[in-house]
Amino acid sequence: MRSVHRVTLIGASLTAVAIVTVLSPIAEATPASGVTGSIISQVTVDDTDYILREITIAPGGSTGWHYHEGTLYAQVQRGTLTHHTSDCAIDGVYSTGSTLVEPSGADHVHLGRNLGSTPVVLDVLYFNPAGSPLTEDAPNPGCPFQ
Repeated sequence: MRSVHRVTLIGASLTAVAIVTVLSPIAEATPASGVTGSIISQVTVDDTDYILREITIAPGGSTGWHYHEGTLYAQVQRGTLTHHTSDCAIDGVYSTGSTLVEPSGADHVHLGRNLGSTPVVLDVLYFNPAGSPLTEDAPNPGCPFQ
């Protein structure tokens, strides 16, 4: 009798997992498109990675929705970057010579897009917790673009 109860319990558990899986919305990350990057320099001091990276976003390209675990400082070397916050608003349009700061944390999801006809080239300095990824992917927060 004990094995019958165990099988019933396992079956009920699997059914519950299947129902939750089917009914739960699936939040998918929005991958970058037309973006390339190369690390120019990297050093770790104490518990912080300082990473200098050059990022190029092709015309029509996008960083995908994401956030950073550390603060990011960038300067536009060429082109114009359109920057969106998670409420779909444009919080900045940055042209050659402009600088921007992206604060850390999952409550600062954002997207960078190149709406122009020339590549956007950025010099980016990351101040990240040691060993953390450069970016954390995030799902589209409901904006009609990505």
